[in-house]
Order: sequence, then structure tokens, then C-alpha cells
Amino acid sequence: MKTVTVSTLTKKDTTISILIIGLMFFIFGFVSWVNAILIPYFKIACELTHFQSYLVAFAFYIAYFVMSVPASYLLKALGFKKGMMIGFFAMALGALIFVPAALSRTYGIFLLGLFTIGIGLAILQTAANPYITILGPKERAAQRISIMGICNKGAGILAPILFAAVILKPTDQALFEQLAHMGAAERAQELDELIRRVIAPYTVLGMALILIGLGVRYSPLPEINTEEEDEQVAAANSDKHSIFQFPHLILGAVAIFIHVGTQVIAIDTIINYAGSMDIPLLEAKVFPSYTLFVTICGYCLGIICIPRWISQVNALRICTLLGAALTLLIIFARGNVSILGHDTDISIWFVVLLGFGNSLIWAGIWPLALDGLGRFTKLGGSLLIMGLCGNAILPLAYGYFADAYNLRMAYWVLFPCYLYLIYYAAYGHKIRKWF
Repeated sequence: MKTVTVSTLTKKDTTISILIIGLMFFIFGFVSWVNAILIPYFKIACELTHFQSYLVAFAFYIAYFVMSVPASYLLKALGFKKGMMIGFFAMALGALIFVPAALSRTYGIFLLGLFTIGIGLAILQTAANPYITILGPKERAAQRISIMGICNKGAGILAPILFAAVILKPTDQALFEQLAHMGAAERAQELDELIRRVIAPYTVLGMALILIGLGVRYSPLPEINTEEEDEQVAAANSDKHSIFQFPHLILGAVAIFIHVGTQVIAIDTIINYAGSMDIPLLEAKVFPSYTLFVTICGYCLGIICIPRWISQVNALRICTLLGAALTLLIIFARGNVSILGHDTDISIWFVVLLGFGNSLIWAGIWPLALDGLGRFTKLGGSLLIMGLCGNAILPLAYGYFADAYNLRMAYWVLFPCYLYLIYYAAYGHKIRKWF
């Protein structure tokens, strides 16, 4: 397995690599953000509480906690392309598990399928994020990550709409309203029919993922040495023997944990929040796409402005402050508005705008957390990917408070999260020694 250093890549090699990784981020987004529609769909079809429905996010993202560090060793042993192929195969297996889950309408088997998809994604993200971070000048890392974000969130805009178009019918809203008045046998029959609509799309997805895995394996993507150290970094790290000796990395992993949790809450809870305003599911299905569109607008602004007019660390600081301000507006702002044909409380549009606040946080944290890691880069990247389990934990916290209080008050879970992100952006990323 021949590896190369970033400095030896031609402009053509770099462009091809960015295009291939961009395609992968599109696939990551499509598979991940479909959860926004799966959560309310399973809530109805499997008769769940809010807390139970957010186990979709838990099962999916807890896989990152389980698999990220093993994934770094897998990639080190097999190389990027073979490791990525295995990641795609694992995702395909998870998609195909949806078939027996739907035939038996067993929520636990669906969660197993989601966990397996998450295992595959953990392998792929462990490979792709450090790869794109070092694939060019350090000061433009946030710009490259923003391009990947556009691929990811662009797919996220399409995923809930396409999935809803495949599995939902115009008459379903009437069905949802009638379910509570049906007898047990009739309701079970209707719900069985509803849940089996996922069989065809997830079978097609499983087959497509197998083909994509083979395509990546035999693609011209170079095997880059992500652990390359220059003389200055090597000297600075000469006494380091553990990633836990890099405080800015550990604090960055906590920041990733918190950030991804806030992001998935903004996207995966908005359909249910719209439902609390008596907006039917067939109308509410577009709200995650609004949030993701606003996120893409933030990415585009970052690509234009970073580092020409604003540094990536200052962009991070602005976005974290904006997230905290929008959280308070979600909780305290009141008033009915009509925007884009939706008659809603104004607070839901502040949830949408969280997409803008969240847009450049991921791209800001990664280069700061990986700065100066040298030979520890791959393991450090896997630790940051492990932080994606925040997507598993924080939505459950939201669901708990939504059941205990209400959907609006549950957004309080976001505020302390943004306070920590403000701390990391202002000070935490600068810390190089614990004491």
C-alpha cells in the first residue's frame, strides 16, 4: 500500500480527491438527514413517545462512539480506500436490515439497522474528515470543510423531501387522525401497511451503497499520509506519547460532541415542533430542508469570506454567539407569522435560523483541534469523530424535556451547549498544556 504526502500531490490529484470526498459527504448527508423524517414517521407507525422516537438518533449516532477509534486502526491497517469500501458495505447491510424490521414492524430491529448504518458512517467519517482537513493550506481548511458541508447539507435538503415523497401519500393525514379511533386489529393492519413502505427505498439504497463502495475502492483517490510531521511539529511533539496530552484536541472533541448535538436537535426536532403548532406532517416535512438551506447559505458565506475577509476562528466565534442568541429567541419570542405559505409561531423560524448559526462551527473546530498533532492526527481525528455521539445523547435529552414540559421549553438544552462553544472559540482552542 503506497502512501504519498500532501506536498507531492499535483493540482489535478487534489481536485480529483476533493471531488471524490465531496461525493462521499453528499452520501453521508443523504443517509444521515433522512432521520429528520424517520423520527416522526416511526413515532406514528410504531406508536412511540417523543423520547422513544429520538432513539432513532441515539442508535444511529452512538455507533460513532463505539466505532471511531477501532476505525482509525482499521484504516491504518487497510488504507483509506479499502477501509472506505468496508464502511459502505456496513451501511448497505444496515439499510437491508430495514426489510425484516418492516415486515415485523419491530422498532428494535429498525434501531439495529440504524446502528449498523452508523458503524459504516463512523468508518467513512474517520477517514474523510482528517483527509479533507490536511488536503491543502491550513488557513483554508475551514473553506474546504465548508464545501464538504454544502455537499452534506445539500443532500440533507433532498433526503426528507424525497423520502416523504416515496413513503407518504396525500391521504395519510386523514389516516393519522383516524388511527386513535380505530380498533386494535384495524390499527395494527394500517400501521403494518404504513411501515412496509420503507422496504423498497432501503433495498435500493443498500444495493447502491454496495456499488459505491466498490467504486471508491477502485477510484484514483490517493493514499495520503495524514500523520506527516514537519521538523517544527516533530520537535514540539517529541515528548508526547498520548493524544490526551493535547488539551486543545480534548476540548475540541467535547466541542464537536456539543455542536453536532445542537445541530441535530435543530433539524430532527423541527417537524415535531411544527406539529405542536397543528401543522400536518405532509406540510411540516419541508422544515428540515429550510434549516439545511440556511446552513448552506452560511457555508457559502464562509467559502467567500474565509480567510480573505475573516479568519476561520473569528467566524467560529460569531456563529457560536449567534447560536446562543437564537436559542433565547426560540424560547421567548411569541407571535403568529405567515412565511413561505406557513402560518406558524415565529419561534419556529428561529429554529430554522439555527442552521446559519451552526454552519461554520464544525469547519471552525476541526482545524483548531487538529493543529500541531503531527503523527497523532489520525487518532486525533477519530477522537473528534467519536464526538459525533453527541447526536445520540442530546436529542434524547431534548425528548425527555419535551415529554416532561413541552417542545418549546425543551430547547433550553441548547443554551449551555452554545456557552461551551463560545468558550472553546474564545479561549479553549489556545490551551496547549493542562497545567
